[in-house]
Amino acid sequence: MKLVIGNKNYSSWSLRPWLAIKVAGLPFVEINHDLYADNARAERLRYGPTGKVPVLIDGDVAIWETPAIAEYLAEIEPALWPADRSARAVARAVCAEMHAGFTVLRTRCPMDVQLRTRLDVDEALVAELERLTALWADCKARFGAGGDFLFGRFSHADAFFAPVATRIRSYGLPVSQAAQAYADTLLALPAFLEWETAAAREVRRA
Repeated sequence: MKLVIGNKNYSSWSLRPWLAIKVAGLPFVEINHDLYADNARAERLRYGPTGKVPVLIDGDVAIWETPAIAEYLAEIEPALWPADRSARAVARAVCAEMHAGFTVLRTRCPMDVQLRTRLDVDEALVAELERLTALWADCKARFGAGGDFLFGRFSHADAFFAPVATRIRSYGLPVSQAAQAYADTLLALPAFLEWETAAAREVRRA
C-alpha cells in the first residue's frame, strides 16, 4: 500500500490514517506531498480525483476520503475497530462526528504541531470543547475499560482525535483534567512522536 499525505505540521486528515497504519503495524510506502508547492493541486490530482490528501493506494485502487480509508484498513486489520458490535457502532459514530463537526475548533485552531501559544476562547469554541470532553468521557466510561484509549485499546476513534490532541497543546485550550490526560496519551504514542519529529523538520509557515 501507498499513503499520500500532506505536510506533517499541518495536515490533520493525513495524520489520521497514517497513525492508524503505524499503530496497526501494516506495511506501507509513505508519499509526502507539499500542500504549498506551486504545482500542488496538479500533483495531488495524480493520486486522487478530488485533488486532496490523504489518498490510500493499493494496487489499482485509490481511496481518497479518510473515513473510507479507515474502513479499508479495518478490513485488513479488524482490530482497528472495537470487537464489540455496540462499541464499534459508537466508534464509527464519533469518527463521523469528528469528520463532519467541530467546525469552530477546526477553523479557529488549525493543526500546527510546532505551535505553542494560548488562545482566548469564545462561547462557540467553549461549547465545542465541552462537547468534546463529554464525548471522550462517555466513550471511556462505557467502553474504555482495560486500556488508556476511548475504547480500551487503540482504534480508529483515537486516530481521528489525535489531531485534536495537538490543537489542545498548540493553543493551550481549556479542557477537563481527564480530557487532558487522554490527549497526553495520544501525544505520547511512539507513532505520533515519529510524526512530530518529522513535522519539526519541516519549514513552518508564518
